[in-house]
Amino acid sequence: MMRFMLLFSRQGKLRLQKWFMAIGEREKKKIIRDMTQMVLARKPKTCNFLTWKDLKIVYKRYASLYFCCAMEEGDNELLALEILHRYVELLDKYFGNVCELDIIFNFEKAYFILDEFLMGGEIQETSKLLISKSIEESDMLQETMEEYMSKPAF
Repeated sequence: MMRFMLLFSRQGKLRLQKWFMAIGEREKKKIIRDMTQMVLARKPKTCNFLTWKDLKIVYKRYASLYFCCAMEEGDNELLALEILHRYVELLDKYFGNVCELDIIFNFEKAYFILDEFLMGGEIQETSKLLISKSIEESDMLQETMEEYMSKPAF
């Protein structure tokens, strides 16, 4: 089971964080600092897996963003890499070749897509088609609500 997922830039700026365990804010900040320092300090050709405390850390760099997750020791690292890749594919499908600015300016959509894909640190839906359909329906509902709210009330 995944414990948390972090997205951060090459400069160490946190862009997205999702926690699947109860943890205090102070500890979260320490974990984020430790993760960004550890991952950014690694050479490009090194393995994408490392051990930290009692967790396995799996990360992958896509363009200017690092996608990083922590999982329990008995979990499969390759599955975690596949989860990270699937999330990037979903973001790419929605944004059309996702970039760091898409995450910065549309973070609520990035979180929504993640929530459609993962729940409680485990895969909720494997079908990219179903997830994309759900996101599309959500966008249509939001547009309908905005149109409704913009009409004058008589």
